[in-house]
Amino acid sequence: MVNRHQENSNGARRVTVREGANHALLDDVAKQIIEQLQEDGRRPYASIGKAVGLSEAAVRQRVQRLLDAGVMQIVAVTDPLQLGFPRQAMIGLRTDGDLEPVADRLAEFEEIDYVVITAGSFDLLAEVVCRNDAHLLEILQKLRGVPGVLSTEAFVYLKLRKQTYSWGTA
Repeated sequence: MVNRHQENSNGARRVTVREGANHALLDDVAKQIIEQLQEDGRRPYASIGKAVGLSEAAVRQRVQRLLDAGVMQIVAVTDPLQLGFPRQAMIGLRTDGDLEPVADRLAEFEEIDYVVITAGSFDLLAEVVCRNDAHLLEILQKLRGVPGVLSTEAFVYLKLRKQTYSWGTA
């Protein structure tokens, strides 16, 4: 797996996984540790150790290996509404030419928290978090100015019904 860790101008760390990355082979204990942290990312290593049958030190080492390998991140997940960003949208982009440089350029936008190269009617999808509709319009205009972007289509979120971070351990 080829991971590249970069910091943007705000000091936030971004992990980029390149095409051809192999999925990590996780044993059952690693999966149980991940499940414990998905339930509560602040759960003490001693508690995790009791649940999975390891010592606190062994859990600490395994968690560090999972973090270093890019298998997982432990982050604070925020509610954009509570932080003054009531407008969210998924933006479909049609592009011309090589997708990688366009995707990399989109990943630099502070307002974009998710970029994926897709198959189908859009070449790329980007999720944005905005202060209001005027801010969304400003972002759309900036996106349309990125070299290689032919068109955009915004799908405004009206209500979030489900959001989980529990995949990958079953």
